[in-house]
Amino acid sequence: MTKHFAIAGLSVLAAIGSLDASAQAAKTTKTTAVNSNGTSSDFVTTAVPFLRITPDARSGAMGDVGVAISPDANAQYWNVAKIPFCEKNYGISATYTPWLKDLVPDIFLAYVAGYAKFGKDNDQAVSASMRYFSLGNINYTTITGESAGTGMPREYSFDFGYSRKLSEYLSTGLTLRYIHSAIASGVNYSPGNNYKPGNAASADLGVYYSKRKELTDGKARTLNLGAVVSNLGTKISYNSTRKDFIPMNLGIGAAYTTELDEYNKFTVAFDVNKLLVPALNSSDTQLSVVSGVFSSFSKGDQIKKLDLSLGLEYWYQNQFAVRAGYFYEDKANGDRQYLTCGLGIRYNVFELNLAYLVPQGAGITRNPLSNTLRFSLLFNFDKIEGGSTPDDTSNDAPPTPAGTPPPPPNN
Repeated sequence: MTKHFAIAGLSVLAAIGSLDASAQAAKTTKTTAVNSNGTSSDFVTTAVPFLRITPDARSGAMGDVGVAISPDANAQYWNVAKIPFCEKNYGISATYTPWLKDLVPDIFLAYVAGYAKFGKDNDQAVSASMRYFSLGNINYTTITGESAGTGMPREYSFDFGYSRKLSEYLSTGLTLRYIHSAIASGVNYSPGNNYKPGNAASADLGVYYSKRKELTDGKARTLNLGAVVSNLGTKISYNSTRKDFIPMNLGIGAAYTTELDEYNKFTVAFDVNKLLVPALNSSDTQLSVVSGVFSSFSKGDQIKKLDLSLGLEYWYQNQFAVRAGYFYEDKANGDRQYLTCGLGIRYNVFELNLAYLVPQGAGITRNPLSNTLRFSLLFNFDKIEGGSTPDDTSNDAPPTPAGTPPPPPNN
């Protein structure tokens, strides 16, 4: 669907593009509103909030938990330190998410990730991912209704990670990321307008602990703990006068898995997330990244700034999964609250996951993320088979039956 915007609104398109991206990641550089009683109220907002949109269907079905649940290729986003604990040596994941589909049909997030383990006992891994967020097609107009060009606002990021085990139960990992944001591409600007696409660099640092205890009769218990600081990096700028924080975040998670027998497995997981972004006022806009992180802990009610996620997962024979979850954000911090559910199926090296965000509210109170679907396809395998060359096969011959005389020599 074609959307029309006035050039006068381009100065806030970072926030609006963020709002299109946001309802879930609706957090850009903190803004402060003044209530009728004269007190201030902080709402967390940042540039490039697409970096905080849950990229995969498994976590999306579990209320957006992911810091400490069992690892797969999507650990590149949640906590790269989990990857050395993956069951398989190689993994690839691809996810497609139509975004805000109840409002517009052409906004989407695409995500691809993969890893490869190596080293002694496969205790190290390299990984990478790419996410691409499209805001659809836009016809720009001036405040007088005249055409000002067309464009396809888009944002994307590339990252590369390295992780390794420190002991039998503990691992750590580091990810480096490049971010590009072109939220007003294709506009015919008036003289003096110096808009440019924004670029930034960031890093994630994570730790992960996993211990499994075998019991009797095929039963087992596994406790996973994780912590990650993500998107710790430079500010991003769309012009020569302003720089905004990106969504730096602290995530802490725990997951407990009970294997009831060889057929049934149940997991409960809980995540807590907090944006490491300061309030936006005359002094905080000039803060450095490090000072901004510390400032995020110094103002307001810190408990209300926490996002909480609870997820449940049941596996039958490690082939069929049922998932559910709940995401909670305080009213003073955005008021996103929703239920999620989903299914998973695994066969051989393939795994397919589906997530659905349950509709909530009606009319102007309807959650804009209602009916959000995510589709993820994963491939997990232990080795990459190499094909035989013609020279290799030329020497292959069927075995000679016992008792068969040798062929006569060539004269």
